[in-house]
Amino acid sequence: MSCPALYTVLLLGASGETGKQLLKQLAASKNVGKVVSLGRREVPLEGDGIHKVEQRIIDFDNMDNFQNDFKDVHKAFCTLGTTRAKAGKEGFIKVDHDYVLNAAKLLKQEGCEEFHLLTSTGSNPDSWFLYPSTKGKVEEAVKNLNFTSTYIYRPGLLICERGETRIGESILQWCFKQVDSSRNAWSIPVSKVARSMVVNSEKAQPGVHVLAHADVVETSNQ
Repeated sequence: MSCPALYTVLLLGASGETGKQLLKQLAASKNVGKVVSLGRREVPLEGDGIHKVEQRIIDFDNMDNFQNDFKDVHKAFCTLGTTRAKAGKEGFIKVDHDYVLNAAKLLKQEGCEEFHLLTSTGSNPDSWFLYPSTKGKVEEAVKNLNFTSTYIYRPGLLICERGETRIGESILQWCFKQVDSSRNAWSIPVSKVARSMVVNSEKAQPGVHVLAHADVVETSNQ
């Protein structure tokens, strides 16, 4: 599938904090003709270009029934994710691994050539710990699908204002804001992560590209 001047992008995870920012920035991009947002529910839209956004409700547990929603996509972005505290171990693996991989498989099957995946610093399929192990395993599985271009983003602590309260994370965010607000050596606002994903999609090169935290910060400033 060749990419036209104005291309269609698909976003999974628009209800999350990074996803909200990414949806806004994709809609505002002059290179994007249409944004298809797939999720369990619709999300409020604001900003420039919202007329280009088409929200579709799908059941992630029965994704194969929604195969048509993955057609005619030039570039795809995935920011899906939950926490073990919220979903339990099995729920976390289902969302952060199974949903992500199943969506990527459908996209590849339908001819999408470019896939952008948000994971995290420390992702490692061989880790003894659930979070980095799950993130690392889904990274490897997505790489093996052989999209023309695969971009994996591994930012550090994400700085955002959440609709839900996570006490431990809130404390960490406050601490990092005090010592890391200007350099972003260990933390980064979700708006900058979204910016990095948009920038890389607009200059995408063939192959697998894994962006460490410093790389995400660098491209977010372009």
